[in-house]
Amino acid sequence: MSMIQANGLTFSYPGSPDPVFQDAAFQIDTSWRLGLVGRNGRGKTTLLRLLMGEFPHQGTLTASGPFDYFPRPVPDPDRLTAEVLEDLCPDAENWRFPRELGLLGVEEEALWRPFSTLSNGERTKVLLAALFLREGAFPLIDEPTNHLDAQGRALAAAYLRRQRGFILVSHDRHFLDGCVDHILSFNRADIQVQAGNYSSWKENFDRVQQFEEAKNDRLRKDIRRLQQAARRT
Repeated sequence: MSMIQANGLTFSYPGSPDPVFQDAAFQIDTSWRLGLVGRNGRGKTTLLRLLMGEFPHQGTLTASGPFDYFPRPVPDPDRLTAEVLEDLCPDAENWRFPRELGLLGVEEEALWRPFSTLSNGERTKVLLAALFLREGAFPLIDEPTNHLDAQGRALAAAYLRRQRGFILVSHDRHFLDGCVDHILSFNRADIQVQAGNYSSWKENFDRVQQFEEAKNDRLRKDIRRLQQAARRT
């Protein structure tokens, strides 16, 4: 078991007055199938890019190994798909290519077509397979469902359920429900980690919000009562 740890993590984009992270702290087990959730601009993709070492930051963000990012650019898309996979994951044995693609619903003949001739959905599946065919790097997955239809999303979710550990950013709640076992949520005031899928996290989140709203209602009523008592006095 290895961990990804943040302590005092602070980061702002150049020219931005508001920090994306301010003294953030959290801990992630790399065996988790972790989904990142939060409103746009809260830092989901930014965290992936910080883990990839793309930006300097304050505080610490440590991990025991390298990371691999999806989607990954293909330098020469006119090459055969099999050759693209050989370049992206040189340590993988070739017999694994059709097996992994088959799990994602891609026919073996796609390996012998130029990558550029594949549909957007097929390209997504090939690059997703390459992510897990590459040995020794922890997968960071950013919005994998953009070019997938409903069947493709179901196959991709089932494929990810077979994997041991990754970090996933997706706005598709049903997709998250189908493949993650932990959630890291970027809230307004803090960052929290919770075991379970998106639905269990959302249920707990809504319960906390209702509790806070009820508490605020009681405080507002107390304030009005005290103000009325002060006026009578």
